[in-house]
Amino acid sequence: MEALKFCVRPALQGGRPVSALCLGPPGTGKTTAIFKLFSEMEAHSSKVVPVHVNCQMDHTRHAIFLRIYSKLLGHSPPASGVSFKRVLERIAKTLAKDNRVLVVALDDVNYLFPEKEVDRVLYTLLRGHEAFPGFRAGVIAVLSEPALNYVFDPRVGSVFQAEEVSFPLYTLEEIRDILGRRAGIGFYPGVASGEILDKVADLTERAGDLRVGIDLLKRAGMEAERRASRRISDEDVDRAYERSRLVHLSSALKPLREEELLLLGLAAEMESARAGDLYERFQASTGSGYTRFHEILNKLDAARLVDTDFSGPGHRGRSRVVRIRYDPKEVLARVKKERDPPGDGESI
Repeated sequence: MEALKFCVRPALQGGRPVSALCLGPPGTGKTTAIFKLFSEMEAHSSKVVPVHVNCQMDHTRHAIFLRIYSKLLGHSPPASGVSFKRVLERIAKTLAKDNRVLVVALDDVNYLFPEKEVDRVLYTLLRGHEAFPGFRAGVIAVLSEPALNYVFDPRVGSVFQAEEVSFPLYTLEEIRDILGRRAGIGFYPGVASGEILDKVADLTERAGDLRVGIDLLKRAGMEAERRASRRISDEDVDRAYERSRLVHLSSALKPLREEELLLLGLAAEMESARAGDLYERFQASTGSGYTRFHEILNKLDAARLVDTDFSGPGHRGRSRVVRIRYDPKEVLARVKKERDPPGDGESI
């Protein structure tokens, strides 16, 4: 929090903020820290406009600037007929006229890596003052997969000199403390014993994601309630864990479109395949070209649903091998559920 405050402090004094890059595994408090920071900024000064963008939902430059427009002006632009240039001009002129500074948090920025959308977004935000005098903006990028290496366009890299803010994994003691506090708020006394909290904390540490533990507490409580029991048992935790351990998989599938779900399902069926072989099956099913296939594959990689590694020469240079990152049966079951939600068939 202190590092983030240092980065945004110039904005509170009317200057341009220092860009920041928040790095850490899922469930280590990055988004929570930004929400708290933005809340304090808005309470302290009306001269700063903090905007949080979930890049998993808004993953194009146009969608991100529509989000900024809505936050700044209090309403959305017309649904159609408004170009990106006009949206940007309105944002820039409003900020300059009111002498306000924009701070944008790009949460899960890896969703902007496909097709280099991140370069277009950062270039517009960080070099916007060149076209619009008085436009001042800073960026807080959030990345949960530090292993994802991305090379910025040189024009962007020269201005996105970000201060790295590390969010390390919680220790077992910290996990136990957080889950104990959540249980104290969510359950009546005695529902979750110390032994149960210890077990949930151990499973959470093994999963490496605090959100798994919070979800597991909720599901275990529901299992106990289903049994009409006033206490959570070991068996309740065991049954709930099978679903909670895949909490990231379920959330990552929700924003995917039909073609994206189809390609993920094909990858799960093949488990491990050369990109060319996977493309042949994808084209046979959809008729889409290789450009669209490549775009979707990069998106699935950025969402941490598949791994795409280069492994030796292929027909046209180096070949990529696509591997699913979860149990293929789990992926296929969830893809089927997303593509055929309840209620889509005939009524019984």
